[in-house]
Amino acid sequence: MTMTGTTRGGTSWEPKFVDALDASTCLGCGRCFKVCPRNVFDLVDRDELEADEDFDDDGFDDDNAMVMTIANKDDCIGCEACAKVCPKDCHTHVAA
Repeated sequence: MTMTGTTRGGTSWEPKFVDALDASTCLGCGRCFKVCPRNVFDLVDRDELEADEDFDDDGFDDDNAMVMTIANKDDCIGCEACAKVCPKDCHTHVAA
């Protein structure tokens, strides 16, 4: 199913919804959390993710103790604001 919207100016626009977040490169800056209008993200302690065998935190120290995760993927509206403010390009988006 393809979803298409129209901007105020009449231009077609296809929303892309957050599908994944690379926590191993996330700085935990909270920019995506702050800009998201739908509470899609949650800031968690990096130690909670270290139990996940797929998580690799090379280069991070105790000063980078927090990391962003996707808490409510289904609440994403596809605006991609999170990707626009992320300094590490951690977000992956997909069309509906």
